[in-house]
Amino acid sequence: MSKFKSQGFSNTFKNARKGLRLVLKSEINIRIHFCTAFLILMAGVLLGFSITKICVLLLTISAVICAEMVNSAIEFALDAVFHNRYSKLVGMAKDIAAGAVMFTTIIAVAIGLLLFLPPIFELIY
Repeated sequence: MSKFKSQGFSNTFKNARKGLRLVLKSEINIRIHFCTAFLILMAGVLLGFSITKICVLLLTISAVICAEMVNSAIEFALDAVFHNRYSKLVGMAKDIAAGAVMFTTIIAVAIGLLLFLPPIFELIY
């Protein structure tokens, strides 16, 4: 038996929604990712992407947003534990988490280029 009270199934979703609202309110990068994601998805629809390509876009977008959310969670947790005091190890952990976001974003851009450049070139030429 856990020392923590069981939340129940509906409370789990309630907490997840609360977490999503919190990150959208507190992190500008997440808001930028969501706005960019919407524009990219609309561009894919306008270019007539297949369901498979839309699924690839959705998976890529979700990877970037999840990486950003994990990064934010790590930052909040470390700031709470260390009371916003400087620590070289905390700085390293935050930098690694930010690097994961950057790496995921670079891969997402590469996937976007591979998906969008051919149809754009077809429109131009």
